This record gives sequence, structure tokens and C-alpha cells, in this order.
Amino acid sequence: MRARMRLWVLALGGLGTAVLYLLACYDLPAFGGQRHPYGDRAVRAALARHTANTVSSVNFDQRALDTLGEESILFGSVLGTVVLLRQARDEDRLPPQPVRVAPPVRRYALLALPVTLLIGLYVVAHGQLSPGGGFQGGVVVATSLHLLYIAVDYRALERIRPVGLYEVADAAGEAGYLLLGAAALLTGAAFLTNFLPYGTFNTLASGGTVPLLNAAIGVEVAAGVVVLLAGFLDQAVEIESERQDVDAEGER
Repeated sequence: MRARMRLWVLALGGLGTAVLYLLACYDLPAFGGQRHPYGDRAVRAALARHTANTVSSVNFDQRALDTLGEESILFGSVLGTVVLLRQARDEDRLPPQPVRVAPPVRRYALLALPVTLLIGLYVVAHGQLSPGGGFQGGVVVATSLHLLYIAVDYRALERIRPVGLYEVADAAGEAGYLLLGAAALLTGAAFLTNFLPYGTFNTLASGGTVPLLNAAIGVEVAAGVVVLLAGFLDQAVEIESERQDVDAEGER
């Protein structure tokens, strides 16, 4: 295809997309008006299924399939990072050397670690009740573990971070979300339909499948971020060891 023909195809495609967007936006409520049909419907659906946090109801119930796609993007990113940054045969990895940490940094990082971990778990557990959820809480949990790297050293982080187990947890979180969606098929409903009893409103057990899907996301995100950071941190150690090898050969 010639360059001019490609430009015409691009222009026609862009024009068609623009027309579709204009038609879709033509009947939207006026900005700042009193009519909010989509928000009203989302709130009604959340309350009908005993989910206090409307955002979590949208994410894990009303459009749970979209959330599966978002989770899969993170899962694929972690998988790609593991493959690209895996240790090659010609790479030498030296044990990281201990470093001195300033006493105030060590003290406050160690104090913040359990508090941050507890906050992350709280955010995940209460995702169907209050702002937050598996995505936000999972990142907080992963971050809390790395405070040990700041407070002590890299070797201390490695002791509580067996990467293989976190890789399994990452896959388990992804699989758990898929299995919960497939379980709805056994009841005769559509994939990822909220099929469990809705429970008592404003309690941890409310929302049907929402808290379970939220927990699966929390596990996948927390484990995935830990594996992702492990790949980059381990690569930095390998690069440092290569520099040391080059310096040793130069001294010879």
C-alpha cells in the first residue's frame, strides 16, 4: 500500500471514529446539570446488592469483566518483566553487601512497616465498604514489605521475600478471579455474575462476590508488585557485580 493510500485510510478511520464519538456524546446529560442517569443507576445497583462502596460495586460487579482486563494487564506486565530480566548464563550475581543505615531512618522505617502493612490489609478487606480496595491496598502491602530494605538492607528484604512464592501468589490471585467468574456459570448465570447471597448491608460479608473478587485482586496486585520490584532490584545487584568484575580486570 502506498503512503498516500495509507494516509487516506488513516484519515477516513479517524473521521469515522470522531463521528461515532460525537453521536455517542450527543445525548449525554449537560455538564453540571441535575440529571445523572449513569451515576443514579450505579448507586441503585450497588445498594440493591448490599455494596456500600459504589466504586467497588462498579469495579467488581457491574463491570467486573473490565476489571479482569485491568488485572490481566498487570499480570502480563509482571510476567514480561520476569522473562526479560531473568538472570542470564553469563551474568554473575554477588551477594549484596550490608550498608550502614542512619539510626533515625532505621527506627522510623521499622515502626512504619507493621503500621503500613496493617493499613494495606485494612484497605483490601474493607474495599466493598469504604474507599480503596484490592488495587490500592495491594500496592500498600507490597510497599510496606520494602520498608525493610530501607530500614536494614537488601539481604533482610530477601529473607521475607521468596520470589518463587510471590510468583505463585500472583498467579493464584489471577486464577482466583477467573474461577469466581466461572463459578457463576455453574449456577446458570453469565460469567462474573454476582451469584452469592448479598449478606447484611455495611458488613465485611456484604456484597456477594464483590469482597471475594476484591481479595483476589489484592493478592494479585500485592504479589505482582513485589515480584516486579524484585526483578528490578536483583538486576541492579547484577549490574553492580558486573562493574566490580570490570574494575578487577582493569586493576590487573
